[in-house]
Amino acid sequence: MANPTVDKAIPTQQGNCACAGNCTAPLSLPVVPASTSQAGSTVLHIPSMDCPSEENDIRRALADIESIRSLGFQLSARTLTIEAPDSAVSAAIGAIRRAGYEVKPLAANEAGQESDGGNTDLLRVSLALVLALCAESVHFFAPDALAFKIMGVVLAAVAIALSGFSTYTKGLAALRRGQLNMNALMGVAVTGAFLIGEWPEAAMVMALYAIAELIEARSVDRARNAIKGLLDLTPDTAEVRQMDGSWRELPAAAVALGDCVRVKSGARIPLDGRVTAGSSAVNQAPVTGESIPVDKAVGEPIFAGTINETGTLEFQVTAIASNTTLARIIHAVEQAQGAKAPTQRFVDRFAEIYTPTVFVIALGVALLTPFILGWVWSDALYKALVLLVIACPCALVIATPVTVVSGLAAAARRGILIKGGVYLEEARKLRAIALDKTGTITEGKPRLIATELMPSDVAEDKVLVWAATLAGHSDHPVSKAIARGLALPENGLQDFVALPGRGIEARTDGERLTLGNHRLIEERGLCGPAIEARLAVHESQGCSVTLLASERQVLAIFAVADTIKESSREAITEMHHLGVVSAMLTGDNSATADAIARQAGIDDARGNLLPEDKLAAVADLKRRHGLTAMTGDGINDAPALAKADIGVAMGAAGTDTAMEAADVVIMNDDLRRIPELIRLSRRTHAVLWQNIALALGIKAVFLLLAIFGNATMWMAVFADMGASLLVVANGVRLLRNSGINQPS
Repeated sequence: MANPTVDKAIPTQQGNCACAGNCTAPLSLPVVPASTSQAGSTVLHIPSMDCPSEENDIRRALADIESIRSLGFQLSARTLTIEAPDSAVSAAIGAIRRAGYEVKPLAANEAGQESDGGNTDLLRVSLALVLALCAESVHFFAPDALAFKIMGVVLAAVAIALSGFSTYTKGLAALRRGQLNMNALMGVAVTGAFLIGEWPEAAMVMALYAIAELIEARSVDRARNAIKGLLDLTPDTAEVRQMDGSWRELPAAAVALGDCVRVKSGARIPLDGRVTAGSSAVNQAPVTGESIPVDKAVGEPIFAGTINETGTLEFQVTAIASNTTLARIIHAVEQAQGAKAPTQRFVDRFAEIYTPTVFVIALGVALLTPFILGWVWSDALYKALVLLVIACPCALVIATPVTVVSGLAAAARRGILIKGGVYLEEARKLRAIALDKTGTITEGKPRLIATELMPSDVAEDKVLVWAATLAGHSDHPVSKAIARGLALPENGLQDFVALPGRGIEARTDGERLTLGNHRLIEERGLCGPAIEARLAVHESQGCSVTLLASERQVLAIFAVADTIKESSREAITEMHHLGVVSAMLTGDNSATADAIARQAGIDDARGNLLPEDKLAAVADLKRRHGLTAMTGDGINDAPALAKADIGVAMGAAGTDTAMEAADVVIMNDDLRRIPELIRLSRRTHAVLWQNIALALGIKAVFLLLAIFGNATMWMAVFADMGASLLVVANGVRLLRNSGINQPS
């Protein structure tokens, strides 16, 4: 696979779909623990951990604690999971605090949510801004009066202390470790400006920087919390049946597994469950991305957050409120955020070189330009300090994670679960896709396609009743399809005999009848040239043929086939428009494979394949075409899913093994989600590089202005803040689905 180190904590399937092919069976997604602390691990909440740069600071701070077994960062929740002994956890908390970050261990059942300090921070930096403006006013109106100058210096110092305490703490911790981060650069720049007499500007810069940090954090939260907004779709209460048969409104969190819940027409479904009474059309768009409501009847699954549109439903609860499919989707997407995309890894490496490089340039401007260019020392130093402010890599380091998280959230809203940013980025490069047949391209449920009654001395209606009677007493999928297709009353049977692998025999109405395959009827000597010709026609069309025969003659021919999903044809057409070659890999015979491929418009059909043959076929496609995906739903598809560059599992009918091996899960088994994934990947890639170009372009302009023009520290801060907000806003655009579900 493209990146075997990516954690595959994404949905698995348990059980089979009990519906008639038009619903989504419940996914066994990763269980969301009731407590955020797991055995042998501790979850820490770090409120000011917003971006990969700060994650790296914390990693470095913990690098010397040897007994830590693993670190799991969740920037979206601002949490860190540490697997370590209690003594090492205590040491880690101390190290994080020395690095300048607040940290709090989370207790059982406590979510990693923001503390109430957000409003306090806003008040603090607002006061700092007011004091900085006062310092500017004092300097403007009374620049030479000593008393006013002292008052202005005090106002500026207080403003810097109020707005810059966190920045100085983190910056000093980084400098002690011999590292340069954005906090160190800002701390040095503000201190230097204050010392050379630019104290009003130093205060204003620090206050503006603190406000920019707050705005940026809120903007980033919008992207990170986009998928969590789905939780707001679930009602807080549920109507639960009591022991005496009455109904009572209870908090959804208090409803237990197995309870019976009622949901009326027009209401949102509060919990996952299985219908026990009633029927209705349910809008499942929040979970599966399906735009058309799905009919639900007794025995079929329903999901929390979906909308019951037409009739009252009663259902048995199959998942508590904290562990619904919707909650587990969110958990799966959060897990995916932990895997860095290729562009993010590139940006992180670039930032590690970029920041010290600009620091060296600033040092050169401060120390060398007075000798080389004849600049005044104070001017050279001021320009160097402006360079340090401009050098802050904040916009650069948040450009990628915000974009990737937005892309993952947009995909989840469409019913596409992606296990990491690497697969979101790599999907744009797909050049070939291998597709399993049954349940992927086709419905996975055999249907009676054609019935041919052969000339005989038996009435046609009696022949059909006999066929329905025999088929109704068999468990074979083909027989079940015939029974469903005929839907006729059955006669009684005597002397029933099953012939494994060939058919069945029984006596009814005094006739000894056989319902079996081509081979069985041939063995009985009942296949003449006319029968063989009709069988050849049906078999060439990809149908399985079953014959009903008496002891004297063939009475009827039944052609059964697994029909193609209409969505599969559209999906294959869209893939071709995107330049992706399609290939079907199936264990069925070659004639069936060719027939299905022709109907679906597939480029390459390969039949009679065992699991190891599918593996070899995927390797061949990769060699011939390049980046290749494999799509399937069965255990036999798992090796090929693992071998492909991107494995795509069908989530509704898929097996546990298939979904564990896959990198992407399609929640509603609709192949049209694959071209949507490719288009989303291409949009994400474009936005990523737009953001990188914006961040670097703005900084390049101001670097030149700082050295050869008249850029001020004010301008530098506004440029840095503007670049950060621009890349965040651009990344968040991916949350809109425009262009994702439209053919190219």
